[in-house]
Amino acid sequence: MAEHEPNEGLRGLLSEARWSQVELAAAVNRAANEAGVSVSCDKSNVNKWLGGTRPQVKWRPLILEALSRRLGRPVTHAEAGFPPSVAETATLAALAMPEDTVEGLVTIGREDMDPSRRKFVTTTLYAAALPIPAYVDLAGRAEAHATGRATRIGTGEIATVRTMTDRIADILDELGGGHARPMAAAFLVNTVAPYLRADASEAVRKDMLAAASDLVYLTGWMAMYEKAHGLGQRYYVQALHLAADAEDHVTYCRTLRGMALQAANLKHGKRSLELADSAAEAAPKAGPRLQAFLTGQQAQGAALVKDKRLAFSRLAETQTALSKADNRRDAIGGYDQAAYFFHVSSVLYGLGDVAGSIAAMQDSNRVRPPVEKQGRAHANGLLAQRQLEVGHLEASCATWSTFLDDYERLSSSRADEHFNVLRRRLRPYLKNQHAREVSERAQELARQKVAS
Repeated sequence: MAEHEPNEGLRGLLSEARWSQVELAAAVNRAANEAGVSVSCDKSNVNKWLGGTRPQVKWRPLILEALSRRLGRPVTHAEAGFPPSVAETATLAALAMPEDTVEGLVTIGREDMDPSRRKFVTTTLYAAALPIPAYVDLAGRAEAHATGRATRIGTGEIATVRTMTDRIADILDELGGGHARPMAAAFLVNTVAPYLRADASEAVRKDMLAAASDLVYLTGWMAMYEKAHGLGQRYYVQALHLAADAEDHVTYCRTLRGMALQAANLKHGKRSLELADSAAEAAPKAGPRLQAFLTGQQAQGAALVKDKRLAFSRLAETQTALSKADNRRDAIGGYDQAAYFFHVSSVLYGLGDVAGSIAAMQDSNRVRPPVEKQGRAHANGLLAQRQLEVGHLEASCATWSTFLDDYERLSSSRADEHFNVLRRRLRPYLKNQHAREVSERAQELARQKVAS
């Protein structure tokens, strides 16, 4: 399309979406806010684009993602009437996901490790219309990744990856994803990727792929939790491929469930339910803990689309399955009573029962293991906001105070978000002694964090 010729491609997509210029601008702003990109779009921008002015590079992925979400399918640069220049094409090619699973993993991990690249990768857009490969389409297609070198791995190397994954999960619980994820990315690149390319027996190779998929899933979960949603999605897709290469049906389904949670966090209700249903449908004959893990997420997805009957039906299935599970706590992908009550709280809140969601979140906190500082901080951040929502100021202040106990030692973007909400939401109540004391403590903590 020549410069300043009317952009018929974009106009056609706008018509297909049944959006006004104002609605497209609002959707672009939502996508930008989600990715942490500082831009502001209004009707005048859209009008210029329709008139033929080519959007700046920073706008284009936001426009495409906004339209993709509305239309439920990927939208390309060319389709939107602004194909990339030669230089931009080279840049996009450099960022594209390599077909080789291990190479793709190294690409993401190196970007995540590099301080100069981290800001870019953490603001990568979450693609709501991303097609998810089915297990049957991926399984059985793996080929050995041996490099021809003499390096050979065995069960000891598999144990190393499993142990390191457990340790990273423990650090996540106690200190937050800000500390744990860089360790995971470095370990993936420097240790796991060479293991995946080493010579091994078929059984060891598949076990290593399965161990790697667990760690990649955990790394994606940490990125999601740190609000780097595009990056988290990329890790999740790599975990799907590794799990399928390993013929590890359980981790494949668990990863889909993680993607459903991510969609739920971003308020993509329909997409969340679709992913949760796909995870449950694809699951092999599951033990009760995995079954609860999957149906609990289906309940949350149903609540987001306001299907009350289905949401409560799934919660009942979750409770029944969990009652049959043992007391073992998995380091990753585990599901316990605390997680169940958190889901109950999410379902009730999604359906408008704020008081019920408060009671369920308190139940979740009561049975949460003491080591889960990051999870407890998130739960208390939500709980305090909901208590304030129903007018329980002093109860909210007490919860915020407990939140601050954990927050002092955490490095977590989500906890930072709750901390900022605390300071903003309590500002109108500073005449109240409890609110004033919590606010003063938060102010002092903010100074300490800046100083450190």
